[in-house]
Amino acid sequence: MSSKKKYFWFAASGLVIGGALTITANHFYEKSSENESCMSCHIHPQSDNSWKQSVHYNNESGTVTDCASCHLPPKGTWKYFYAKSTTGLKDLWSYLTKDSAELDFESKSDMEYAKNIVYNESCEKCHHNIFPKGLTDDGISAHLYYDENKEKLDLQCINCHLDAGHYDPNYKHEKMTGAPIDTSGVAYDSATVVKEFKNFTETVPTTHMSINMVAIPGGTFEMGSNEGDAYSQADEYPKHKVTVSPFFMAELEITWNQYWAFYLQTMSEGRTPPEKIYANNTRPDVDVISGPTPPFGAPDQGWGMGDRPAITMTHYAAQTFCQWLSLKTGKKYRLPTEAEWEYAARGGTDTPYFFEGKPGSYTNEGFWAEFFGADTTTINGFAIYANNSKARTQEPTKVMANPFGLKNMLGNVMEYCQDFYAEDAYSKVKDGAVDPKGPESGEHFVVRGGNYQDDAKDLRCAARRRSDYETWLKTDPQKPKSIWWLSDMKGIGFRVVCEVPEGVQAK
Repeated sequence: MSSKKKYFWFAASGLVIGGALTITANHFYEKSSENESCMSCHIHPQSDNSWKQSVHYNNESGTVTDCASCHLPPKGTWKYFYAKSTTGLKDLWSYLTKDSAELDFESKSDMEYAKNIVYNESCEKCHHNIFPKGLTDDGISAHLYYDENKEKLDLQCINCHLDAGHYDPNYKHEKMTGAPIDTSGVAYDSATVVKEFKNFTETVPTTHMSINMVAIPGGTFEMGSNEGDAYSQADEYPKHKVTVSPFFMAELEITWNQYWAFYLQTMSEGRTPPEKIYANNTRPDVDVISGPTPPFGAPDQGWGMGDRPAITMTHYAAQTFCQWLSLKTGKKYRLPTEAEWEYAARGGTDTPYFFEGKPGSYTNEGFWAEFFGADTTTINGFAIYANNSKARTQEPTKVMANPFGLKNMLGNVMEYCQDFYAEDAYSKVKDGAVDPKGPESGEHFVVRGGNYQDDAKDLRCAARRRSDYETWLKTDPQKPKSIWWLSDMKGIGFRVVCEVPEGVQAK
């Protein structure tokens, strides 16, 4: 056979084999993006079931949105090929090395995780018209806000439509019509009379609500951190002595059951103008206190209510709750000062936490934790944080109390303090100050204690943080933005203190 013929047959064979390989590879490439292929690797019955109950699968048109349509960028783009390749390799590795029974599906269905595996451009490719016929006025306002601000604020469709692809019966995409609380039975007819400085249970007249209050004895402690303390920050310096007078503090953060009692008696229908609310709430009459407007969606994020800490409210809402509680009971309730909060959190200790252990042992950061994992044996019993929260708040029964008898002082949700925040606030406090109250004005408020998403190093008793409403309300389309509810912060709540009534001898 001539060399030309050999070359021809060699080239033809190469083309046939190459074509066959290309067709086979393309067939595999296409098949690997089908639902069956996805589900063979992602063995999550909950995921499969919730998808088949969602509007992306179960709808009047009969059109089914495939897994890849949401969890990959649009086809025909380099981003699609890259995402498919990296995601596929990661999924294959997880399939081969991980036990599906041990995967935490609850945390993987959370907003923070979902935003990393859903592509906004894929949503927009299917939904060309984001102003469909029948869209409510609230929907039009929200979609206009999204359209005008999505680049600046990094907004995603899933911020508001978390249940579109995977149905969640606890997720609501509508305004609440009433508080989910049982009001049957006999309500309290009077507040608790406090005659001595000891723990008591406050009963709130005309409600079924009660609050366990713990007597916190006065004392002197060292507030803040020394420069060089492990994981300390500049706003914790200098360490200084502070004396705190006796007070009562709630055993727990205010729970949903307690907050809904306040909501039912004070709620403001519709969009009550802020100026009217501010005016009403300065009047010393419980009957004219304006409370929260109905929240949009489920403010508990579908995690559960009852004794879980109430979340997503603003500092103003927390203050209004305290005002209402004061007028209902005849006592002086308020948010704790920052000094009171740290004194109560420490419970008479002077270590990073009120329990044994150092931040370096509990943190997820560093070489040792990277390879061997963080020590959780002690901290798990006292705090709900990143390593044990399952990406959501938990009931107070999950933890033990500190030496003063207070639960959840560290972790679960951050807690508002009364004080305005200033990074250099401690440098302006005299050593030995008595009942300091922080700056006289400011843009942000102090929040303390860390929350369910935080690393252990951020739960130290001295760790400080500030409110950040620009970030916490970035997806709120209302003008003006809500003064009651936060759209982008789920790890914030509050705890109340009660001043010692006149005539009661405090220790």
